Amino acid sequence: MNRDAHLATTRPWRGAAYALASATCFGAAAPAAKELVTSIDPFLMAGLLYAGAGIGLSMLWLARGLGLRALPRGPRLSGQAWRWFFGATLAGGGVAPVLLMIGLARTPASTGSLLLNLEAVLTVLIAGLFFHERIRGWVGLGIAIVIAGGVVLGWQGEFVLQGPLGPLAVAGACLAWALDNNLTRQIAHHDPIQIAALRGVFAGAIVVGLGFLFGAAVPDPWLMVAAGALGLAGYGLPLVFFVLALRELGTARTGAMFATAPFIGAIVSIIALGEPMTLQLGIAGICMAFGVWLMLAGQRRLKAAPAGE
Repeated sequence: MNRDAHLATTRPWRGAAYALASATCFGAAAPAAKELVTSIDPFLMAGLLYAGAGIGLSMLWLARGLGLRALPRGPRLSGQAWRWFFGATLAGGGVAPVLLMIGLARTPASTGSLLLNLEAVLTVLIAGLFFHERIRGWVGLGIAIVIAGGVVLGWQGEFVLQGPLGPLAVAGACLAWALDNNLTRQIAHHDPIQIAALRGVFAGAIVVGLGFLFGAAVPDPWLMVAAGALGLAGYGLPLVFFVLALRELGTARTGAMFATAPFIGAIVSIIALGEPMTLQLGIAGICMAFGVWLMLAGQRRLKAAPAGE
């Protein structure tokens, strides 16, 4: 069965629920991470989030083995799957955070926010060009509208370049994450908790090590615990949901739906931190909601189409 035929037989609404749950958990964690990062080195903070996700999910994995059957399952990683796993982990958990920190240090915040939308664009391009995932009609239009909503949300009135290194590093981070998304798609039928747990452990070790290498100070133990707990809720569980969404929707659709995370984070900031509601946020939300609807409508048309169409 080819990839298009496989996607035509999956359940798009369930896949959308997983993708949006992933985006919601990740986006909602952003305001909390913003508060913690004032007390912890940003690079070390990223590593603690990964590590917390890995440790917490490892405990869930152990609990499932002891009889907790409600958690999602799948075959364990083996053989060729390990190559996809380590490729995805190295790209998304090792290369991308390093490039992002280099890039953001040399790029104005407004420019960096816009450039981060490249992840969704590059995810779609790689899925289509290298993994033969066809993006048809309404689905393609929906993806484009969601990405446009991300651009609207990230626009801060200017796009300033202060030399090529910063923007190129941010773009490189987006490329690494896009590659990560596509490589993870190749093992999405395996155990999502195992994938996410091992990913958190490996990526956490890499990024925490680099954080200390770059001179980060050891934070207060309670702050480390808080960062770890946030990592489980805002990074570990979203990755589990993301893998489950990849099974149902494929990489391009899942990546585009996950791009709604910044909008969800902004809504949480309005509710929890009292930040103002803006026209820009409203327009971005309308674009993203309409784009998600188009993707689901297009997926249903693909499912209903006769075989071979």
